[in-house]
Amino acid sequence: MLVQPTPAGSRLWDISPPVHPGSPVFPGDTRYSQQWSATIGPGCPVNVSAITLSPHVGAHADAPLHYDAGGASVGDLPLDPFLGPCRVIHAIGRGPLIEWDHVAHAIDAHLPRRVLVRTYERMPVDHWDGALTAYAPDTIARLADLGVLLVGIDTASIDPANSKTLDSHQVIRQRGLRVLENLVLDEVPEGDYELIALPLKLTTADASPVRAVLRALA
Repeated sequence: MLVQPTPAGSRLWDISPPVHPGSPVFPGDTRYSQQWSATIGPGCPVNVSAITLSPHVGAHADAPLHYDAGGASVGDLPLDPFLGPCRVIHAIGRGPLIEWDHVAHAIDAHLPRRVLVRTYERMPVDHWDGALTAYAPDTIARLADLGVLLVGIDTASIDPANSKTLDSHQVIRQRGLRVLENLVLDEVPEGDYELIALPLKLTTADASPVRAVLRALA
């Protein structure tokens, strides 16, 4: 976890995992790979690479197109949900689903419109976790009732890895929320921050990598 001072003296928490050929992916998804199409040498002043990856590698934002055949691509999404005050809530080691009781201790009348939940003591940045913790659909629905626009998690999915119905994604679809997955919250204390996690303007993609950071509030 990289924690950096900013010029104004505030702190940045880099909550994005490293992306490289060993980065874990859902079984069958496309791993990160890179080739060099140009290298510095006689007659060539630059290095230029070509990369191939699933947009779900590393920290990423899901688009409705990911779970809705007629949904919007990630490049068509408004950016507001991905930028602004958020609350980090700890629900570490709570089992397969984040139930409302696991987050209720951090819910109050001042809840920001973005909520990130930490489930790991140490997020597995180097291997796939098929037993990942996901959101209970009712937890997402209740957050939506409180005005939350975006939910995030430090696992690879807001639904169980073996789910075929994607119940929590369907609540997201029905309620118009946005999603961040694969965040690294290992060193982030519970509390309120500014979230900055903008997706790329990929006009036909079902998701986008993000460089997700948290900034201490003034």
